Amino acid sequence: MNSKLRGAFVGFCLLFALSAANAANKKAKAPQPTALDQYIKEASSHEDVTPAQPSTGSLWTSASRFTDLGSDLRAIHVNDLVTIVVNENATAVANGATQTSRASTLSSSVTQLGGIKSPTGGLVNLANSATTTALNGAGSTSRGATLTTTLSARVTHVLPNGYLVLEGTKDVQVNSEFQQISLRGIIRPIDLDTANNVSSTAIAQMELRINGKGVVADAIRRPNAVYRFIMGLLPF
Repeated sequence: MNSKLRGAFVGFCLLFALSAANAANKKAKAPQPTALDQYIKEASSHEDVTPAQPSTGSLWTSASRFTDLGSDLRAIHVNDLVTIVVNENATAVANGATQTSRASTLSSSVTQLGGIKSPTGGLVNLANSATTTALNGAGSTSRGATLTTTLSARVTHVLPNGYLVLEGTKDVQVNSEFQQISLRGIIRPIDLDTANNVSSTAIAQMELRINGKGVVADAIRRPNAVYRFIMGLLPF
């Protein structure tokens, strides 16, 4: 093995080791709290730690099964199920135009300087300059996304103000394609209808993620670091 091949092999080994170390560091790093986690923490910190106790000898208790006899079947407790109708549309359009113009002219002449040798000589017009600059540019960009689906989520927290924290996942596998939809957010109980359905537009601090695996995801997946490094070294 000559020196060039040996150097290339050593460089490839070092690059592979660095990639493995970076992957290990990413796995070991603790995930950062999201906006929803921060909201739950702040809202739960105001919870009353000394709930009201029933009076001695009273016939009413909050744990009785007939306490909410007049209430409907909307979700109000932890582990209750809610159906979320996701219908998200996002569109962004931006247009821009730039137009500038500039003209400059400089002229200087010397009629007699020791006698003109030739009428077309360089001394007839000692300096004659003209400059014109123009810029006309226009650009536009647009982007749109549409997502429609339905999934069920359970109530994971009941905040002191009565708001409900929802969390749900939906896994779909067709042949070799796997898709996972996860959603988290906060809703008001009043936004639920009688069938415990709620629209995604009524969810605050919503976190919606869609991940897929399969032949389609493999085709659009970003190449790994080693492949990108080798392609960067090639001159074509």
